[in-house]
Amino acid sequence: MPGISVLAIALFFLLGGIAHFVFMEAFIRAMPSYLGFHQALVVISGVFEILGAIGLLVARTRRLAGLGLIALAIAVFPANVNMALHPEQFSQIPPALLLVRLPLQFLLIWFIWWATAPKNATA
Repeated sequence: MPGISVLAIALFFLLGGIAHFVFMEAFIRAMPSYLGFHQALVVISGVFEILGAIGLLVARTRRLAGLGLIALAIAVFPANVNMALHPEQFSQIPPALLLVRLPLQFLLIWFIWWATAPKNATA
């Protein structure tokens, strides 16, 4: 049975992945203009969030899923930076929150790493 930290991360990414499809236009708007294929990238990242969440629940794939979610968190970081640099495009989110979530992304990456380490994954 996965530990509470693994379950929390799985739920976070499962809901985030689903949100990519429910609120696709918002995720597309967050994409930096220098990237192409915005809709495809949103779909791909949403699918990988869902797959990563499921992978966390299986002991055999937990560490690999964690590493994949870390890679995904790094890959989507430019979208978070883009949002922080252009808060006027995201008026429904307080600008301070757009800035605060940047360092929180690194905390999330650390938490995934810690929670999926073999000695912690069932705690």
